[in-house]
Amino acid sequence: MDERDFLANRFEEHRRHLKAVAYRMLGSLAEADDAVQEAWLRLSRSDTSEVANLGGWLTTVVGRVCLDMLRSRTSRREDPIEERLPDPVIGPASGTDPEQEALLADSVGLALLVVLESLTPAERLAFVLHDTFAVPFEDIAPIVGRSADAARQLASRARRRVRGASPVPERDPARQRAVVDAFHAAARAGDFEALVAVLDPDVELRADLGAAGWQHLRGARVVADQAVMFSRSAAYTSRPALVNGTAGVVSMDGDRPASVLSFTVADGRIVAIDILADPVRLERLDLAVLD
Repeated sequence: MDERDFLANRFEEHRRHLKAVAYRMLGSLAEADDAVQEAWLRLSRSDTSEVANLGGWLTTVVGRVCLDMLRSRTSRREDPIEERLPDPVIGPASGTDPEQEALLADSVGLALLVVLESLTPAERLAFVLHDTFAVPFEDIAPIVGRSADAARQLASRARRRVRGASPVPERDPARQRAVVDAFHAAARAGDFEALVAVLDPDVELRADLGAAGWQHLRGARVVADQAVMFSRSAAYTSRPALVNGTAGVVSMDGDRPASVLSFTVADGRIVAIDILADPVRLERLDLAVLD
C-alpha cells in the first residue's frame, strides 16, 4: 500500500463524522458531500506528518470549507433571504439504519436546522463545532479569524437563539410516535377539537413547496384547520418514518413521495411541523431505507 492509499484509508475512517459536521453546518446533503470531498482534496495536498490528531484536523478543515460555502451563499443573495427547509434525513421508523444513525449522531431535528439557518455563518460554525462536536474554541478561533474569547461569544449568542426557539423536545421515540399517530388519526377523522388538543397553542407549521413558495402558519386552530382541509382533499397513503431522528411521516402518491413531515413534540404536544413538499427535491430522496 502506497502513502496515498494509506491516507485515503485513514480519511475513510472519518468520512461519516465529517459528513455529519458538514450537514449540520449546511443543511444540505449534497453540499455536505461536496464539503467532505473538498476536505479530501486539501488533505491529499497537505503535509500531515506532524498532525497528531487527524480527525480533529479534518473536522476543522471541513468547518472552514463549510464557512466559506455559507458566506458564499450570503454574498450571492441580492433579494431578502429565501425561505427553504433543510434536506431531511429519512430513516425507518424502527431507527435501525446505521448510515442514518451515523449521520445524525445525537439527532438533529429539522426544526433545529431551521433555527441554525437564521444564524450568521460564524455563529453557526462556532455553535456546531463546539456544542455538537466538542471542538475547543482555541481551534475554532483561527477558522473565524477571531480570538478564542470572541469565538466563545459567537457560540453563546447562537446557543441563546437555539434555546429560545422552542421548548426542549421529547426524546422518547415511543412518546413521539404516540402523539404523531394521535394527530394523524384526528386529521383522518376530521376531528378538529382532537387536533387542537394534540397541538401546542403556539405550534408552528412550515412548508417548503418549492416553486410554489413557502408557507408559515402559527397557532393550534389555524394548523388544525389546515390539517383537516388537507386530509379531506388528499388521497395519499402515509408511511411512518424517522425524519432527522424524530417521529415523522412520508406521504406517498402511489410509489412516489408527495411530502415529508417532521414533527417536534414537547410536553405531550406538537410544537412544530416541518413539511417538505417540493416535487424537485422529493424526487431526489432515497426512500429505500423504508422498504
